[in-house]
Amino acid sequence: MLSKILLLEDDTLFAETIVDLLEEESYEVSHFANGQDALDATYESKFDAYLLDINVPLIDGISLLDELRNVKDNTPTIFLTSHKDKNILKKCFLSGADDFLTKPFDSDELIWRLKALLKRVYTEQPSQIGKLKHDRVHKSISYDDIDLELSNKEYLLLVLLMQHLNASVPKELIFDELWSSSEGGSDGAIRVYINRLKQLLPEMKIENIRGVGYKLVQ
Repeated sequence: MLSKILLLEDDTLFAETIVDLLEEESYEVSHFANGQDALDATYESKFDAYLLDINVPLIDGISLLDELRNVKDNTPTIFLTSHKDKNILKKCFLSGADDFLTKPFDSDELIWRLKALLKRVYTEQPSQIGKLKHDRVHKSISYDDIDLELSNKEYLLLVLLMQHLNASVPKELIFDELWSSSEGGSDGAIRVYINRLKQLLPEMKIENIRGVGYKLVQ
């Protein structure tokens, strides 16, 4: 499977250079020129790494990563920036960045850093419960070797249930995991996601622990 890379860069010529470079290394690249389009793409697709510029239209790179980390998106991230100010670089790391490169940079160095970052993530082995398998690297869950078609919140909820196998998961924890403080969730929304998971996993047992939460039972 090709590694999918999201590139946020508003300099068209520079972006084309990066896309060509990455595609030569057999990466699948999705390029966006503004932060809003990039953010929308993260809710529609799962990526293996983010390459983010800082000064881009609509949503800057640091704010974008802040928002993604707030919704539990831990996709490995490298900032590609012309900034050399330590305070800016500090903000990059505080927002959840894994690495950064200062423009102009050597193209080989970008490839080396990206490969090293992905290799580190790939060392994590998928967790498995019977036929249910969680691939942390690609943020996918399969059952009987068939990938489940999950929305982002369905994925987060199933991961949470798998992490607490045979133990009750309080609704408060589900709220914290699925919704940011500005969104706000509801019991009804959780029930919708739980019922969807039950439909996808008819051979798995998800119990409603009345007044508490839910439990995945093996």
